[in-house]
Amino acid sequence: MLRKWYDWECKLFYSINRYFDRKWLNAYFRSITHAGGATCSITAVMLAVWLLRDEWRDAAIASAIALALSHIPVAMMKKMYPRKRPYISLHNTKVTKNPLTDHSFPSGHTTAVFSVIIPFLLYAPALTIWLLPIACSVAISRIYLGLHYPSDVLAGCMLGTLFGVASFSVLT
Repeated sequence: MLRKWYDWECKLFYSINRYFDRKWLNAYFRSITHAGGATCSITAVMLAVWLLRDEWRDAAIASAIALALSHIPVAMMKKMYPRKRPYISLHNTKVTKNPLTDHSFPSGHTTAVFSVIIPFLLYAPALTIWLLPIACSVAISRIYLGLHYPSDVLAGCMLGTLFGVASFSVLT
């Protein structure tokens, strides 16, 4: 059963990564992926905490807490499940120059972006139209760029969502 899952996951990976040579997709995914990076996510959350007021600020604080706490299990899981990145394990994977060298599971970028947006989506569901496509684009970018398997991204999405919901629930 695990072998069938892995085979399916590799097919899904290749179906996304195969478009790596498309200039406009490269420009988009190489840019949007940074929304889940430490610099962008921490900066965005700190600016939101500093600039927003009232209930919006509460959502920003929940977002900051979710971002900080969600990376504890990410770090632990990367050590407990030292999965090699797809560009190392799979032949013919297209990847950027100087790719990441730490472990693949789970996706920290995906965890970060979902932990940041979920408190805002819970506070103002109308933001879903804008924020969810950004988060999904970050998740897809990680596969597109050859850095993560789909299950790495799914795990990151679930972790970020869990911590986003929990932090929002505690603060409101």
